[in-house]
Amino acid sequence: MTKIFIDGQEGTTGLKILERFKNRNDLEILKIDEDKRKDINERKKLINASDFTFLCLPDSAAIEAVSLVENDKTRIIDASTAHRVNPDWAYGFPELSSVHREKIRSSKRVAVPGCYASGFLSMVYPLVSNGILPKDYPVSVHAVSGYSGAGKKGIAQYEATDRAKGFDTPRQYALSQGHKHLPEMKIIPGLDYEPCFNPYVCDYFAGMVVSLPLHTRLLSKKVTPEDIREMFAEHYKGSNFIKVSEVGGMDLCPDGFISANDLENTNNMEIIVGGNNDRILVASRLDNLGKGASGAAVQCLNIMMGIDETTGLIG
Repeated sequence: MTKIFIDGQEGTTGLKILERFKNRNDLEILKIDEDKRKDINERKKLINASDFTFLCLPDSAAIEAVSLVENDKTRIIDASTAHRVNPDWAYGFPELSSVHREKIRSSKRVAVPGCYASGFLSMVYPLVSNGILPKDYPVSVHAVSGYSGAGKKGIAQYEATDRAKGFDTPRQYALSQGHKHLPEMKIIPGLDYEPCFNPYVCDYFAGMVVSLPLHTRLLSKKVTPEDIREMFAEHYKGSNFIKVSEVGGMDLCPDGFISANDLENTNNMEIIVGGNNDRILVASRLDNLGKGASGAAVQCLNIMMGIDETTGLIG
């Protein structure tokens, strides 16, 4: 029986990981007493008693947790931002390449991507690696997300009966261009510059769409929307979780609208390609709590265990 400890199991990501373990009989979940959740000695004991520890913590606490590891057999899956651009850690997006998948499989340290970064990289990494998007391209990206990504405090604000009227509307943030996902959005695909990132949090619980506009005159190759779609289809061929749209994307958004919450409660991701020969629009749709967080973490666990990566995951 594989022993699992979730450090930070009361947070949104931790609870969603537990939810995905509900019907699994191959795992033993090590629970920490409520009054000892911040007891460093109790956390240390459970981390070192586990085969796998998930870190669902703020960055500083995640770094502290890693320092507590003394058992050479304990493997860490970190859902925080702390280790995502550390080259000694595997980056937990197996579909990006066979190299990423193998590093996840063999590593003792895996960093789960950020939710926005997952949507962004699903588009940008293949475009760069296939020689279509120059590394110095002035990338701009627009994104909308459900409020569950704001954590417990943000969820409480959105669900409060006396909330401010502004919460009824999409709310743009990260105006300083200092969003915490930007380092991985630049470094993982090898871009020369961080993108101009335009995220919104909106009045629905879960799901996101990340959109990437492309001016074909600035690309390294002359391409059409269908060329881009075919490239993505080949890159993600055989994927269990990533689906690429057919021509024009109308199979995934038949009414011409991309709804952000269609993949809620799944580990699925959809890539939709539209536009024309001058301007191409690529969009990545996912559940920010699924493929963008806890679902991705469980997928990495399954790969590290050497079992079917879809185990315990919906869709």
